[in-house]
Amino acid sequence: METSLQLKGDHMVSNDHVSVNAHNHLTIGGKDTLELAREFGTPLYVMDEAFVRAACRHYVAAIKTHYDGKGLAAFASKAFCCKAMCKIAAEEGLALDVVSKGELFTALLAGFPADRMLFHGNNKPADELEFAITSGIGRIVADNINELEQINTIAGSCGKRQSVQLRITPGVEAHTHDYVRTGQTDSKFGFALQTGDAMRAVQMAVRMPNLRLSGVHCHIGSQILDVQPFMLAAEIMTGFIADARDQHNITIEELNLGGGFGIRYTEQDNPPPHEDFLHSVSRAISGVCSARNLPLPFIYIEPGRSIVAPAGITLYTVGAIKEIPGIRTYLSVDGGMADNPRYALYGSQYEMLIANKAGAEKTKRYTVAGRCCESGDLLGKDVPLQDAAAGDILAVLATGAYNYSMASNYNRLLKPAVVFVNNGAVRVAVKRQSYEDLIQSDE
Repeated sequence: METSLQLKGDHMVSNDHVSVNAHNHLTIGGKDTLELAREFGTPLYVMDEAFVRAACRHYVAAIKTHYDGKGLAAFASKAFCCKAMCKIAAEEGLALDVVSKGELFTALLAGFPADRMLFHGNNKPADELEFAITSGIGRIVADNINELEQINTIAGSCGKRQSVQLRITPGVEAHTHDYVRTGQTDSKFGFALQTGDAMRAVQMAVRMPNLRLSGVHCHIGSQILDVQPFMLAAEIMTGFIADARDQHNITIEELNLGGGFGIRYTEQDNPPPHEDFLHSVSRAISGVCSARNLPLPFIYIEPGRSIVAPAGITLYTVGAIKEIPGIRTYLSVDGGMADNPRYALYGSQYEMLIANKAGAEKTKRYTVAGRCCESGDLLGKDVPLQDAAAGDILAVLATGAYNYSMASNYNRLLKPAVVFVNNGAVRVAVKRQSYEDLIQSDE
């Protein structure tokens, strides 16, 4: 008989996809993780497909409930991009946010409609802009004046009129890590509202013959655990749309509020339900529109982490365990910063457990070390775990976002496979990299 771990995961959907079975093994999506590790090897990324689809449907339903359906959720593919994920997003009625030709190419190959995609990035190369425009991309989110001019020139040479959204930095600072904070005035992204650059960009865009200014965009950061910054950004951006109309007779029909909705990685994280976010932001937009006699804009939101992170786990095989009396005990695994660099980059915290002892009490603390030749190759310090031994399987939870997508071949390590589980059924979404794959570009 399976029992839920009650790991206090994301509020959005039930966490019952992660459980402990009668053998005291961790299961995900009805599948024993020990069987997965034996069949596919470790390190191994595992995604619960039913969880991902439920999260997609949640956003679609929430926009319908709280904003009369006048909006789209665009999956932020940088969180987790492969053909299988693009197909799921398409099937669940989402738009797609891409930030490179590679992500765009993957989505097109998966059959994702180009006109439901938005192309982001602060320094898009000309060849990538041309590829996006000739592919029929729905929106390009322009980040700077140089890019606006490039889009206008390329669209003209292709005989097209390209729809654009302008990325605005609204001056809202989210309480998150400096490296993932993007909405403040001092940012590499976008046109600053407070300096007047944003309004000048609006005026310039409407004068360009090969552009259609469809909307404005902002993204204030990532892993944000508070509704208030989103509400403030929504009020500021809606007011900006009203100012453009009142001051320059410019109509802006779309408001893209970006993503960044936080999840619960550990018990210390306390995100609001995403239903609360959508309800609160809808009220903020409606309030400004009512006060300024402005029609409700069509909204976009760009969830990524909140759709895929809780759905994923990573499985590792435990190797050496090294105790330094009075200091710490190191537990080494067969992966590390090459397949999950987030601890090394941001100090990101995760819940972990020994998958073959999942129901046992966590009585020990280990510093989980990877196999790269770096002292900083850690997945966590002093992590509470069950008593571990070499050969055990370590499971790291909520790794569905920014793990596979940020993986590298550092130390010439191979990238892990990605498998999808769905009510006990398993399919490979990304094959494990081979040594032949590793050297195929070498001369």
